Amino acid sequence: MTEPNTTRRRFLKASAATVATAALPATATAAEGWTVAETPTGNTLYDVEYANDGAYAAGAGGVAIERTSEGWKKVFDGGVSGNGNSLYGADVTDDGKRLWFVGASGSVGEYDVETGTLYDHSKPTGSTNNFNDVSVTGTADEANVYVAGDSGKIFYSFENGASQTWDYVTPGSGAGLSAIDFHDAKSGHVVDTNQKVFETTDGVSYENIGIADANVNFYGVDSDACDDVWVSGGGGMVFHWDGANWTPESLGDAGLLDVEVTDDDRDGFTVGGGGKVYDLTAGEWEQDATPTGQNLKAVVRGSPNVAVGAGGTVIEN
Repeated sequence: MTEPNTTRRRFLKASAATVATAALPATATAAEGWTVAETPTGNTLYDVEYANDGAYAAGAGGVAIERTSEGWKKVFDGGVSGNGNSLYGADVTDDGKRLWFVGASGSVGEYDVETGTLYDHSKPTGSTNNFNDVSVTGTADEANVYVAGDSGKIFYSFENGASQTWDYVTPGSGAGLSAIDFHDAKSGHVVDTNQKVFETTDGVSYENIGIADANVNFYGVDSDACDDVWVSGGGGMVFHWDGANWTPESLGDAGLLDVEVTDDDRDGFTVGGGGKVYDLTAGEWEQDATPTGQNLKAVVRGSPNVAVGAGGTVIEN
């Protein structure tokens, strides 16, 4: 079992070596190793994560799908509460046993991959705001849960999302929060729609750490340490924080909606509009050819690497 303070990035690195990699049905179109997989939905998929038993993706209409040895299969639809609310963000506990989902109208759910049970934690503190992303730290039944959304508030529970344990904090001016990621139990980063990145080391109070003169919207964040943060944004921009300075890099003109990089900053991916995938190898970014023109919303490293997006698109490498 992984230690309780193991980060999601370290879990995914381990899962790449342990999750079964059975060949799946796919279309004949492939490019630089990326292949389009058949999926049971035409709904936009907004996020993708690896759990102990493989990859899961979630999206519009509250659909969730799972990568199995027989292909991608539907796990549930209709959302956390069965009312069709879309799911925009997902994360996994450090032991890979529970997936957390968040989405429209205050949706918050916890899915047990071992039993197939879906728990509804929706509307924390009564909020019905749209939630865009979630980060969880700790193991199943003992997770800290952090939810970010359009209201500019971060809703958090240090008791696995149990009723009456939620509180919230507004890290900035109230601008919507696009993405959140934690690298330790109570340490992580969040980005907002006002070109701000906020850091916390206690899960409660947040400090603005940039990014000055960015001039683009921020869409994705990968928090690997207090001095190791990646942000993806509009105009093909990627930014890296080393604890003292932000280093910008322009990769093109597509909005980059997600970024995932290894803890040593040598390998990773960022994805976005028009099927764009940029591959970080040995510290250098290069564009991959992909077999889709659909907008890609999220990417996860694993075996295989998976990116998801509009029209139920899943591509694998």
